Amino acid sequence: MPDHATLRQIQAVIAVCEEGSFTRAAEREHATQSGISQHVAAIEKALGVRLFDRGATGVTPTAAGLRYYRRCVDAIGLLAQAKEDARGRSDIVSGSLRVGLMPTFTRAALAPTLEYVVRTHPDVRLHVVEAYSGILTEQVLSDQLDFAIVPAFEGRTGLKSRLILRDREVLISGRGSGFKPLAPIRLSDCAPLKIVAPGPDNIRRRNLEIYFQSNNVAIDRMIEMDAMMATFDFIARTDFVTVLPGLICVNDIGKGEFTINPIDPPLHAEFVVITPARRTLSTPARIFLERFEADLAEMGKRLAGLLKASGAVRRR
Repeated sequence: MPDHATLRQIQAVIAVCEEGSFTRAAEREHATQSGISQHVAAIEKALGVRLFDRGATGVTPTAAGLRYYRRCVDAIGLLAQAKEDARGRSDIVSGSLRVGLMPTFTRAALAPTLEYVVRTHPDVRLHVVEAYSGILTEQVLSDQLDFAIVPAFEGRTGLKSRLILRDREVLISGRGSGFKPLAPIRLSDCAPLKIVAPGPDNIRRRNLEIYFQSNNVAIDRMIEMDAMMATFDFIARTDFVTVLPGLICVNDIGKGEFTINPIDPPLHAEFVVITPARRTLSTPARIFLERFEADLAEMGKRLAGLLKASGAVRRR
């Protein structure tokens, strides 16, 4: 038997490791279950080690299997990068781009980047999906999206991630709240809050609950809402408030419809860009993401300047 693995065999190992099932791996690779099993068995025999433990509840990689999987992902990534580098030498950037963004980004930060990409690269076919982190993560894992930006989390097999933004959380209330705009505010000093919060499956919900408990924030009533535009509309009409990353409301500052206050002690939200571990960013994806990061940085500077001018940022 050859002591090297074929590309099909390597893809089979990657699929089984990421799916945790020979059946699901076969569906993903458009192969038969027996074919996937044979590919994995061939590599195990060639290597002389067991890559997976088979059990009644599924398939889990052994320590050796996990190490082999990571090397396989790196190898596939290098091949994909070579392909993109060759394509990148063309003067015309084309192809499809599927981006997943949370409402935090589509409300305030998407339009400038979108305008740039559409104007400078008209041959790129764009598809932007707005959803919350759980849905976006699953769509990246299933190759429905090239990348997505979600709150930082513990990570999952099959995904690569890197930090793209650290943003200060703010309290958003209606114009009748009585709070001084942009002044730092201690939530523990407020009357028990009527608050709109994300649902329990949202990563941000856990972070908010930890903050409330650690800082003795009293909650009078909580409404769970995973609908950003409806949240803003509801807050504008009622005495409910919400806590969101500052980026989402930077364009609302000074317009009078909402009152925005940095919360003290500060709470920060961290966001990561996630991509399939076995793939590299395409040229359109890389162009979009580079521009998006630049636009985020510019908006962050603008928000920091507004907070500093109001005294929300302590001078050292």
